[in-house]
Amino acid sequence: MKKYLLLFIITFFVMSCSKKVEVKGKITGSSPLERIEFVEASGVGTLPLINIGLDKDGNFSGNFDAPKDGMYVINYAGRQSLIYLEGGQKVNISGNGATFPNEYVITGDAKKNNDFLTASMKFLADYGGKVNLPVLMGGDEAAFLKGMHKIEADINKNVDDLAKKNNPSKGLLEWKKNDVKVTILNLLANYEMSHGPMSGNPSFKASKAFKDYETQLETDKDGMVKTIPLYRQYLLVKMTPDFQKYAEANSKGKTGITTSEMFAQYLKTKKDLSQTAKDYLLAFVMAQADIHPTTPAANIDKIKKIIDSDIKDATIKSDLLKMQVAITGLKIGETAPEAALAKQDGKTYKLSENKGKPYMLFFYASWNPYISEATVPVLKEVVNFYKSKMNFVFVNVDDTKDQFIKTSNSLLKGIQGVNVYGEGGLNSDIAKKYGVYGFKLPCFVIIDKDGKIASRSFVNLGEQELVTILDKQTGLSAPKVDPNAQMQPQLQLDPSAMQQAPQPANPQPAPTK
Repeated sequence: MKKYLLLFIITFFVMSCSKKVEVKGKITGSSPLERIEFVEASGVGTLPLINIGLDKDGNFSGNFDAPKDGMYVINYAGRQSLIYLEGGQKVNISGNGATFPNEYVITGDAKKNNDFLTASMKFLADYGGKVNLPVLMGGDEAAFLKGMHKIEADINKNVDDLAKKNNPSKGLLEWKKNDVKVTILNLLANYEMSHGPMSGNPSFKASKAFKDYETQLETDKDGMVKTIPLYRQYLLVKMTPDFQKYAEANSKGKTGITTSEMFAQYLKTKKDLSQTAKDYLLAFVMAQADIHPTTPAANIDKIKKIIDSDIKDATIKSDLLKMQVAITGLKIGETAPEAALAKQDGKTYKLSENKGKPYMLFFYASWNPYISEATVPVLKEVVNFYKSKMNFVFVNVDDTKDQFIKTSNSLLKGIQGVNVYGEGGLNSDIAKKYGVYGFKLPCFVIIDKDGKIASRSFVNLGEQELVTILDKQTGLSAPKVDPNAQMQPQLQLDPSAMQQAPQPANPQPAPTK
């Protein structure tokens, strides 16, 4: 009996500590070319945790490690919505392709939490229509503060009522309480910045009562900065005037300094901020200002050094480095990483087989939009022009090897190159090493004759920068091409851009602008 009891305890412990989330469901009226992605809404990297395909009937299933219990973004067909997930859950999601994920039904372990969220968002939408924020914003401070206290009390009462009805998890209830505080804090910040100009009193200064209310709302600063990106935006808005003064005073005579460098220096002067807050704020600024596809190589190196030296949290550091590789590509000049690849006949293929000759890596999947109409015709021309001086390796990242064989035989028939498969698709060894995600497919990377990275990751074969690199590696000179010759594939959502709207399904009582 003791043995079975011990096994039960061990099993329960493992299940309760699991980060794995299992999702499955059906989207009726969907297209088999569409994919479902889950992204951690409060993370700094905002890279997809999983990219799931749908079968011909709209069924899908998959699992991923949830970095933490909290809000996650569902991406589908260019639309987004939020869902609250916890590690160890089994979740069933169903919806219609025309409205998913804006509308969907959840059953399974996540039902109670998300019923609570849906009800709270409905209340906010209704409540927001009854609050006359312009009047409050334009009124005197005492009336404004009274209004804010009432809004906070009304929302919290609704949260408590819904908690009794839906019994959400402790973690979600804590998040929602903090979310209410952040909503009020942003309204306070908006009033403080705009009231002077609106009232004709540019010398307006917030009173002690106003500041005390802010302090009262910020009793869990680290918790809010970890889980609510809107709070990070609030902190950045509050410190913007001070940062601008610092930047003006410390950038004189300096050229080429990045926003991230200046902000990292500025944060070292902020003794009132915890290291946790500094890590999240610096990561936010780097993602916004300096991690983009066209970031110059010199700046990429600068950002990497800042990540290594100034970010202390190991998870944030790792997420930022992954994001940098995904957006800007591997560092030019470093050895191209080997990865597990297989040919159609199952034989292993090594990238090092190309050593002595430059080559292009072409990452693609059958579900990439417009690939046959836009990408492949241009690829064929590129291959035909450069094939005497370089090799081409076509890396398929479909979900199965059977789909790889089918796709490569039909899509790339007659184009000179080596067709290989990354086992596991977007979860494959090569996809992880080269930072390949669904939002940047198809994409291209050039490797030089010595096996070193020679370019950033490109999503458009018509870019002049890519043509220049190809010419340099081969000694050939390509004719001028229209940079729009290849329809721009859907760099479907630049992860850095997701930082700008981290709470899309969490309406405030009313617009603040």
